[in-house]
Amino acid sequence: MFEHLQTEQINEETEHLDSSSSLEIVTLMNHADKSVPIAVEKVLPKVALAIDQIVVRLKQGGRLIYAGAGTSGRLGILDAAECPPTFSTPPDLVQSIIAGGKEATFRAIENAEDDEPAGAKALSALELSTLDAVVGLSASGRTPFVKGALQHAATHGALTISVSCNPASEIGKLAQIAIDVQTGPEVLAGSTRLKAGTAQKMILNMISTGAMVGLGKVYKNLMVDMKATNFKLQERSKSIIMRATGTTYETAESTLAAADQHVKLAILMIEKGVSADVGKRLLDAAEGHLGNALSIEEGSR
Repeated sequence: MFEHLQTEQINEETEHLDSSSSLEIVTLMNHADKSVPIAVEKVLPKVALAIDQIVVRLKQGGRLIYAGAGTSGRLGILDAAECPPTFSTPPDLVQSIIAGGKEATFRAIENAEDDEPAGAKALSALELSTLDAVVGLSASGRTPFVKGALQHAATHGALTISVSCNPASEIGKLAQIAIDVQTGPEVLAGSTRLKAGTAQKMILNMISTGAMVGLGKVYKNLMVDMKATNFKLQERSKSIIMRATGTTYETAESTLAAADQHVKLAILMIEKGVSADVGKRLLDAAEGHLGNALSIEEGSR
């Protein structure tokens, strides 16, 4: 019944996989992987539209919620988990649910994806609102758990987005924005943790990074809202300040301390020559966008 799905078809170029040497295997896989960015490129307008719509909702207090099963679900968890340290977002701003619950993060619970009501139930616990955005992740595009989640999201007025690796996907028909990236047959037939997983990871990278840029958590291409929770990140914070302002290590270190370890604020304090309190007011006036805060004239704050 899945013969129509591209992700389930046989890749004729790799039918001799079982008799290939290790070098031949990795060469085949590397060749196949080169097609993924090209496939993703074709859906970029849809990804950009999703980002724009997500930003609108996040600015009003909404949340970004991923819903998936298996590899797709784990990729959503990974992307959500990276947002707090990279962008200092609260843990509930970007969330993810997976078929089978937390246990499925580390151990495959394959039958959980067939439970459509469970997708709705998992989201119901989050008390969705019209400000939330729900992204359904399914390589096949037909996962019942994800379909249940998207249907539940729609009934609560949330923005619905789907990410699939098959054309005209079932979950796409349930979403306001359908991102169907066609990655084609896998090197290992049906193993969608390969090209399909790579494509989904690329798209999730774009969605979360693009959304955070829209929220003002990036200055130029620097992580100015990062959370320095270890020595490496503390040093990176100082390096970012030095790159953004051209100041010395010592000044970056002392200003960062005065800014209570907020990189964005420290940069503003150095560039504008203001105190932490004034810097905070400038950032508030600029809705958190450092570039805009830097352009505010002294008399207008």
